[in-house]
Parts: sequence; C-alpha cells; structure tokens
Amino acid sequence: MDWIDALQDLRSRRTPAVVVTLVLVRGHAPRNGGAKMVVSPGEVFGTVGGGNLEATAIDRAREILAAGSAEPELLTLTLSDKAVTEYGVQCCGGEVTMMLEPLRVKPAVAIFGVGHVGLELARILSRHELDLHLIDSRPEMLAPDRVGDASGIFTGSVARVHITNAPVPEAALTGLPPGAHVLVMTHDHVEDLAVIDQSLRTDGIASIGLIGSASKWSRFRKKLLELGQTESDLARVTTPIGIPEVPGKQPAAIAVSVAARMLQLIDEAAPVDVDRG
Repeated sequence: MDWIDALQDLRSRRTPAVVVTLVLVRGHAPRNGGAKMVVSPGEVFGTVGGGNLEATAIDRAREILAAGSAEPELLTLTLSDKAVTEYGVQCCGGEVTMMLEPLRVKPAVAIFGVGHVGLELARILSRHELDLHLIDSRPEMLAPDRVGDASGIFTGSVARVHITNAPVPEAALTGLPPGAHVLVMTHDHVEDLAVIDQSLRTDGIASIGLIGSASKWSRFRKKLLELGQTESDLARVTTPIGIPEVPGKQPAAIAVSVAARMLQLIDEAAPVDVDRG
C-alpha cells in the first residue's frame, strides 16, 4: 500500500497518523529526498531508509501522536559511525532532515434539530475542519433550499457535512463516528429527552449538550432517573450550552455562544503536547 492509499485507509478508520517526509539530504543517505512514510499508532506504511533514521522517526512520530500535537516539526539526523544512536549505527556519511506532519482525525459534531438556532449553528461550524452531522425528524428543515446539499452546504463551507432526516432522531446516534460531540436542540421536548437518554447509552460520545432552561433540565433529570440513568450519567450532560460571555437570546447569538463552547471542547479533547503547551 503506498502512502496515499495508507492515508485514505487510516482516514476512513478515523485513525490519526504522521506523514514523515525526507525533505533534505546532504551527502549519502539510504533514500533520496521526497521519500515518505506514514506512521499510525499501530502501523507503518512505506520507508524513509530503514535503520536508525527510520526507527528514530517512527518513535518521534508516535510521541507526536500520543501528545496530540497538530504542529509539523523537523528532525535532523547525522548518519555517521560517530553519532550516538539508540537503534544502531548508520555510517552512510550523510545528514538527513525529515518533516513530521501530524494529521489528526477530524472532530465530529452532531446537531439534533436544525431549527432557527440549529441552522445558525450549522452555518458557523460548517466553516471549520470537522465532520458535521445535521439531523432532524422534519424533512422540510433539511430541504436543499434551506441547508443546501451534503456536497456544498452554505457558502464557504469547509466541513464535511452529513444530512440525515430521521423520523426517530435518536436512531441516528448509531451512525456517528467515535468521539462525536452531540448537541440537542430539537423542536420537541420528547425528542430531546429521547436523544439525551440514548446518547448516555451510546459508547464513544465525547460530550452531550442540551439547549434549554433550568426548569426543562429539572424535568428531564427526573425522567432520566426514572429511565435508569444515574447521577454520574446525568453529570455528562451540559445544559444550558454555550459560554456566558455571549449574551442574547437571538438564534444567531445563541449559535455563536454554542459554537464557541464547542470549539473549546474540541480543543480540550485533544491531548496536550507538553513540549508546546
């Protein structure tokens, strides 16, 4: 499998990876400039020359993956019998510089309910690199003249958008990728409750946010406990959603507040690179 096919395969499996590229060769080296290798947490595809230089690059790539860093970096190694290495001696006599470029798994956000707030929120989030799932039980809320189609939702969209009309919205949870963030804002409190309940029973959900008032959540808490949820389960639900620094009850203002908090959650979900803060 070449490196391009490897990346496509890893992306389809939502597996992060680091692309290692031999960008500069001085003197003699096992491979010429431009050689590439793809490193995932458990697999390696391609080669940049074997031996110490490759083993060192693989180790550093996996450190980057474990740290969750998104920043590329350069790694320079001297291929000399005088160089102290962990994986043996390579005495080609040259020096190589490799670029290690991490490719994270795209975050996934699912908006249940594409009413006034949901639509404004989708417009904002569609301008970010993520998988955006728009789910509603009402077909008219997802009509092309309202949200566009999955290949070109909204002007300037960079997200990969998935549009799902689900008469039973909670059923769409099984189609979400692992690590998805769920935002619940349907037109119907019965639907909201069902999506929250099923989200708490679905493995791999990163966060659950519910739009609504304190009195709404009080009623939901009682009902969810009756349905068998525990206090620790309910602690996973954030309501109201958004950040308090953005006031206002207009749909666009609420959407800005929720989007800001969602971007914070996405950033917090990534491991911290201790070398870069």
